[in-house]
Amino acid sequence: MKISASNQLKGAIVEIVKGATTAHVKLDVGGAIVTSAITNAADVELKLPVGQQAYAVVKASDMMIAID
Repeated sequence: MKISASNQLKGAIVEIVKGATTAHVKLDVGGAIVTSAITNAADVELKLPVGQQAYAVVKASDMMIAID
């Protein structure tokens, strides 16, 4: 697969929590946990197992930084 998005975080799936319509997929990316909400249909289509390597692909027009 090739994709134009530059913000790709490679990690391992550590947990998948299925809800009524969405699945929350948690990736361990270098010790940090990143969570993505995908449709249950996408979860079934991708056949995601815990332990599989995957990418969190972030596509956004803006990203802000905040401090206290």
